[in-house]
Amino acid sequence: MEQGGRLQTVDAIRGFAVCGILIMNIVSMGMPGYAYIDPSYYGGASGANLAAWALAYVFADGKMRMLFTMLFGASLAITTDHSDRPVRVHYSRMAWLLVFGMIHGWLFWYGDILVEYALVGMILFWARKWPVSALIYAGLLLIIAGAALELSNGYAAEKLREAASVPGASAAAKQAWADMLGQLAPPKSVIPFELSHYRGGFWSAFEARKPMILLFQTTFLPVNLIGTTGIAALGLASYRSGFLSGNWRRSVYVWIVVAGAVALPLYVPIIRWLITENFDPVLMTATNNISLVLRLFVGFGYAAALVLLVQSGAARWLVTRLAAAGRMAFSNYLGTTFLTTTIFYGYGLGLFGTLERAQLYWIVLGVWVFILAWSKPWLARFHYGPLEWLWRSLARGQRQPFQRRVGSLGPLETSPGA
Repeated sequence: MEQGGRLQTVDAIRGFAVCGILIMNIVSMGMPGYAYIDPSYYGGASGANLAAWALAYVFADGKMRMLFTMLFGASLAITTDHSDRPVRVHYSRMAWLLVFGMIHGWLFWYGDILVEYALVGMILFWARKWPVSALIYAGLLLIIAGAALELSNGYAAEKLREAASVPGASAAAKQAWADMLGQLAPPKSVIPFELSHYRGGFWSAFEARKPMILLFQTTFLPVNLIGTTGIAALGLASYRSGFLSGNWRRSVYVWIVVAGAVALPLYVPIIRWLITENFDPVLMTATNNISLVLRLFVGFGYAAALVLLVQSGAARWLVTRLAAAGRMAFSNYLGTTFLTTTIFYGYGLGLFGTLERAQLYWIVLGVWVFILAWSKPWLARFHYGPLEWLWRSLARGQRQPFQRRVGSLGPLETSPGA
């Protein structure tokens, strides 16, 4: 279904993703970093807190980022297909996206994905005209390669642990395992450092953020880039094939939703395994790869369900609000960071580490209400979200029209979360 020259299905899925990704991000914004992975590290791991972790693990962990990445891959086709200078416009967009990402990651929140997306966009651009079958093949191959690399790292970690655990293990073997364990799971002794610094001023928070962003961009980014490029390629293929625009048979979408629903309860034994093993850091690596297959089914199931919702004409108030949020995904993604870090960090309300895991989701709910409330009225008055307008103006080297004339329609434009 098209609205004002835009695909409402694409916008609605993007809006759903930009809201949903906060379910996971809120933890690393409001608590010491490793709590994102291990609920027993901080924030409570029993009762409502354990339930909050389990529900987020099943319904959101990896799935929302997958949707966000798929829509980014789709946006590559949308923007370049409608440009008379695709190479210049695209690489200017990606260069500025890289700048935005570096500012975001270094000065506000280390969990930034814009730097990664900028690099993915620079690579994937040259595959934008590939046949759908080639994009799917390349995407799956890259996802498998990324998972294999992560599994090999987990295997190496387990070997180091075994070598350090045998009677009479050498000091070198014990130190090698200690170094590896420090990379996999920081000791709880660093928690007071994070609490004090994030509750301090802007530069105090920067001192806590600096080692994390360095770790993300020098260690995790090269590995994550492989799988992220693969998922973006699947998103590009999904757009080219007509899946994201709702051009497939309704029965196919229904079966994809069913497949996603069947995959969800298969997370239960993984959760039980993790709890039984006290969230062992090496096991976390293995289960992340096991859940990768399930994540693909669930992610596509979400996308198919949203396509069906848009096509049904039901819940129009929700669909139009989600679509507006999706059109402003760049502003909403970065705006969420500015809002939540102001709530948590010392230069704002200073609530970092004061809330339990389950309590964080009251803030998530409030941010969702804000995103859905402001996006549609804003777009009734302006062509773009504020940061979309800035990004577009910088990338094109000239100030773009901003305020909307009554009855006018904005041009087809996407955000990095697309």
